[in-house]
Amino acid sequence: MDRKTKEAIRYLGYGKNAVDADTKRLISDSFRELDQVAEQRMVYRIFELQETDGQITIGSLLIESKALKKNMKGCEKALMLGATLGAEVDRLLRKYELTDMAKAVVLQACAAAILEEYLDTRQEELKEDLGREGWYLRPRFSPGYGDFDIRHQKLVLRMLESEKKIGLMATDSCMLIPTKSVTAVIGLSKTPISCHRQGCEACDKTDCTYRRATS
Repeated sequence: MDRKTKEAIRYLGYGKNAVDADTKRLISDSFRELDQVAEQRMVYRIFELQETDGQITIGSLLIESKALKKNMKGCEKALMLGATLGAEVDRLLRKYELTDMAKAVVLQACAAAILEEYLDTRQEELKEDLGREGWYLRPRFSPGYGDFDIRHQKLVLRMLESEKKIGLMATDSCMLIPTKSVTAVIGLSKTPISCHRQGCEACDKTDCTYRRATS
């Protein structure tokens, strides 16, 4: 079973439980349909990073977040990004929400897995490109994670000019449109640090249904 399928199963909340044949078929079919309509796009910019009095300033964005501050410790710059699977994925999801809710739920999980894989691939490319300039990348950190207020999301998008460049915007309640999208911050440091954790590994909620296996 490939990593993308494992991630989709995790998003579906199976945990360590066995996945039935019908669900496996739905997952396989969903990936095929999503591959036909997904338009993976990303925009990013690199900003100077400053830390003062427990606050972090990235470009013009002032952030109060202990978790982000810890993640960015020792960083001189920050890379902000926005990524999306595009509007056609939303249309496909809406179609099945009206006709086949079980398929819609599986499509949601598969789309999340595709987006995560795309981000991982692009981050590896950035790691290689920026590594040639002597930069080391920290794990992605998104608004809404920990105490990094999701309300920062709209300013992040504005700083990236994401609506103009990749059609990514946010509602007044800070929900992303298209929905299968993400914003994130990646710290850039001249010093390699291997102890930083990300995602499920950094979360204290060990009983979460959607927790990724860490062993």
